Amino acid sequence: MGTGRRFYGPPCLLSNTPPPPSTLCVVNRADIIWLGVSSGVIGCLVGGMMLGIGMDLIINGQPLGWLLMLPGAPFSAIPGWLLARRLAQQL
Repeated sequence: MGTGRRFYGPPCLLSNTPPPPSTLCVVNRADIIWLGVSSGVIGCLVGGMMLGIGMDLIINGQPLGWLLMLPGAPFSAIPGWLLARRLAQQL
């Protein structure tokens, strides 16, 4: 029984060659910030326009305005989701 460290795994090869470069892409902080800013702005524009047009139709007596106003919040998330998918495809 030795007092040395036990190494479980592939044997270490001693060479002077550097390890191969990593091919993993890393998302930058700027990418995440711009994704949040652009998805927030586009989502607010989409949801706000659907809310505004729907409320205008409802106030003027068109009950079809509810079809624009009620799904405004879920539809405002779609542009952010699409932008996130595009960022994920770039990786």
